[in-house]
This record gives sequence, structure tokens and C-alpha cells, in this order.
Amino acid sequence: MLEQLSWKVGGQQGEGVESTGETFAVALNRQGYYVYSFRHFSSRIKGGHSNDKVRVSLKQYRASADHTDVLLAFDQESIDLNVGEVKPGGIVIADEKFNPTAPDHVRLFVVPITKIAEECGSAIMKNMVSLGASACVLGLPVDIFSEVIEERFSRKGQKIVDQNMEAARRGFEYMKELGGADPAFALKPADGKRRLFMMGNDALGLGALAAGARIMPAYPITPASDVMEYLIRKFPQVGGVVVQTEDEIAAMTMAIGAAYGGARALTCTSGPGLSLMMEAIGLSGMTETPVVIIDTQRGGPSTGLPTKQEQSDYLAALFGTHGEIPKIVLTPATPEECFTVMGRAFNYAEKYQCPVIVMTDLQLSLSKQTTEMLSLDDVKIDRGNLMTEEAIGAEDPKAEFKRYQLTEDGISPRVLPGTKGGLHHVTGVEHAENGRPNETAPNRAAMMNKRLRKLAGVELPGSVEKTGDDNADIAIIGVGSNIGAIAEAMEKLRADGLKVAHIQLHALLPFPTQSLTAAISDAKKVLVVENNATGQVRHLMSYFGVEHSDVSGLNKYDGRPFLPSEIYKHVKGMF
Repeated sequence: MLEQLSWKVGGQQGEGVESTGETFAVALNRQGYYVYSFRHFSSRIKGGHSNDKVRVSLKQYRASADHTDVLLAFDQESIDLNVGEVKPGGIVIADEKFNPTAPDHVRLFVVPITKIAEECGSAIMKNMVSLGASACVLGLPVDIFSEVIEERFSRKGQKIVDQNMEAARRGFEYMKELGGADPAFALKPADGKRRLFMMGNDALGLGALAAGARIMPAYPITPASDVMEYLIRKFPQVGGVVVQTEDEIAAMTMAIGAAYGGARALTCTSGPGLSLMMEAIGLSGMTETPVVIIDTQRGGPSTGLPTKQEQSDYLAALFGTHGEIPKIVLTPATPEECFTVMGRAFNYAEKYQCPVIVMTDLQLSLSKQTTEMLSLDDVKIDRGNLMTEEAIGAEDPKAEFKRYQLTEDGISPRVLPGTKGGLHHVTGVEHAENGRPNETAPNRAAMMNKRLRKLAGVELPGSVEKTGDDNADIAIIGVGSNIGAIAEAMEKLRADGLKVAHIQLHALLPFPTQSLTAAISDAKKVLVVENNATGQVRHLMSYFGVEHSDVSGLNKYDGRPFLPSEIYKHVKGMF
């Protein structure tokens, strides 16, 4: 019996591929298995090949498997495009409707999926027939889908629920008659423990909610829109609101206004939208207004690859604004960290009174994966140097409030509008301590220095995480969702006798120069793994003074995430 298995469903976009994969993954997660699901889909509403690859295992993996054990195909194109990754002796389950063919290295089971679905009530239920057939192959009872089917279709009435379950059972029985119940593909029983199953975007939304955010102006954009959709459902329950703006410029400026008014405000976008926000991000820095921006990276430039993986916004996030302002850039790697990073992001924004950009990527944002239970104890709220009326009065009730006071650490006192004694001017032009415009040379230098002092010499806690071996033959550096493929490759490399360290960067600004330098100092070689063409993180290491005699890069920019084998093979070729 297997401890892990990779299952994939493929077909035309809009014919139930997503719902089939979702039902399969959720049902297996509820049995106590660890599940990692990555969906490949086209940049269109309907048509074009789509697939969902689901990894089911007894321990947690955070990357898709290198191979596929079972391929469920709704059309011949799905076989042609995906059968190459099906391992020898693997299984292909295909609908007889399209007279499927497959190469000799796989076992092809032809099932009248559409015909059985029609006999049960509607061809649309072919996903249930195929799920039943899959359960038979994996040695699982077909009833594992009953709870999910009940939840999905109960609002349509019991008849629809019963028809869908009957379709699943019919698929199961047909596959059993074909001899598809192969013990070699049966999964070992899981522990039955209930865990969350969520994608990074949902975790970001939940984290923002827990951190006290109550307004999100945003403009829909793939692959960030799920954060917006999640909070549209949740914010009204706590008195919050999501505002769909006319564009990303409006979203950013509205977030700044809400934050100035005292709300914890955020917006969410992807690369093209981040570009449009750059001027307003500068306004946040100049007015020292705390605001949080989520950037879910996708393939660029321009419209690029809206539904594909890439990590090419790093330089834009760090250096995109005109002029020079302090900002913070955080890079979570797992859904659990997506949840906790939002609390830190809002705290940093208010402590340092600057914009904070939380950067994810499509793989992390849209991959659904088993996630350990989240705790509100991991979220603390710190509003920074926010002055009350009592505190202002205690200093000098008649003095003019110095919103941009020159301080040793660069952090000035902040007030909410309407606070007695806190009257001040706000402008995007250079200003004096009271906020009024002042373009004199001494004031400009003093104010610029004040703002830049806020993050001078700062390394945020947890910016660098090192696992694996000291005095390693190679240290592999990753950011974002590459954490899973790197961790798995490291296991295989260590099994081969190599000493390997995995270094994950959880923040890029302030860049953790000292911590990263220390983490790689004892490694013979350093490899930076990233989903872009030009090695942006590698360039940042050089720019910020991280020194090592042997640093190279592994770059992938074809729109697909890294597989563990790609990193493993590359490293093996280095020795």
C-alpha cells in the first residue's frame, strides 16, 4: 500500500475539471491525508486545457509530485499533454466517449463516464462517475465523497444529492468490474485527523481579518481576486467593507485615506496593478501613512501569463516608487505563514509608519493544501506611536502638533483625525514638522534623513530561516512557494550523501544582509532558486552586500512551478 500518490484530472476548462479536483482533494483531506493541489488553467472563461494535480500523502509535502500515478482524462488532449509524466504501469481512466488511446507504458481503463452520468440524470455528473472510479483504484470506499457531495448540492434538494452519489457509486462499480481495484495503487489509511484545507489567498484574507483590518479597496485581478472575494464574505460580519474601485490607482489612494482615518486598511493586486499603484505608494511613504499591499505575483510583463507561476515583481516592489521612501517587503511561504504575516504586516506598517508589501506568488496563493489549525494567539495587535488626547495634552496643550517631528529613530507621533490637540497639515510635497509645505534645502535633508532612519540597520525577526546541515556542500536559497520543492530536493540530496542547507527568505526589505551572510558563510556553494529569468533575488544579494565566493542561480520562467526533481538534478550536476 502507498504512503503517497499523485492523481490528476484533465479536460477542457469549464467542463468540471476544477470541481472534480476540488471534491477529490477535500474528501481526502477530511480522511486525514495531507493534500497538495495545484491547478493549471488557461486565461479564459471556457475552453483550453485545464488540469488539477493532487498529491495525497501520509506526511506533508508543499510541492506537486514529480510524476503522476493516476490520470483521469475527459478528452484525448488531456492524455496527450499529461501521459508523459504518468509513471510506467500507471493508470489512465478515460471516457469512452472520445475513443481514447494511450501509450503502452500505462494501463488504460476506458469507462463510459458520460453515458453513466446521463443514466443517473445528467451528463454534468460525469465528474462524480469519475470520482467513484478513482476511489475504486485507490482502494477507498466511495462514501468518502458523501459529505462533500451533501454540502455542495443540498441546497438543490435531496434528489440531486442522491443522483450525484448514485453516479459516484456507478463509477466505482464499473471500475471494479474492469479490474481497476489494484492493491498496488491502494493508499494506506490516514490518521483521520481533521485539518484545514486552504489556499494562500484565503489565509491572507483570514490573517487580515484577525489582524483588525476592516476595509479593503481593490480592483479584481488574477490571481489576487480570491482575497477580495473571501473578505467580501467575511468583512460585513465584523462591520468591515470591501470596495471594488474603478482601478488600482483608486484602490491604493482609498486605502491610504482609510488608513489615515484610523482604520487598518489593505489592498490586493498582482504585477500590473502594483505598477499602477507606485505613485500612490510613494504618497504613503511621504505622508508616513501605514498601509498594507498584497502583491500576488504572476507571469509578466504586460498582461503576460495571468494564470501562471512567476516571481518577477521583487525589484519592482523594492525599487518601483519614484524617489526614496522606507518600505517593508515580506515574503511568506506557506498558508500558515500567510495567516500570521498579515498581523506582522499591519504592526510593522503602524510601528514604522510606512507601506508594507506582502508578496506571494500564484503557486502559493492558489494551491490548496492541508494546513494545520491556525491560532489567534499568533496574532498580536500593536498600533505603534499612536497618540491619544491625554498624551498630547500632557506634553503641552497649547503647542502645535508636530506630526512629522524630527526624532532620533525617525518615528514621529501619529494621531487620528479629530483628536484634540492633534491638528496638523498633510501633503504629498516635502513638509516641515507640522506638515506644512517646506522646500528649503536644510528641511529637505532633515526630513529625508528622518524617514530613512526608521529602517536603518533594521533586520526584521525571522527574515532568514535555515534548516539542514551546517558546513554544507551547498546552501539552497528560496523565496515564497519554492519552499516545498527545495525541502523535498534537500531530503533526496542528503540521502545521496551531500550535506545540504535550505535557507528561506521571509523578508526582502529591509534586506537581511547580516543574517543571510551568516547563514551561508560555512557553505561551499550557494544556489538561489527563483521563478524569474534574470535572478532578481541573486541580484539583491549582491546589491545589499551579501558576500560569498560561489553563488549561482537556478531560474525557471515557463509559467510552471519547480518540481523537486528539477532542483535535485541541477544540484547533482554541480558536483
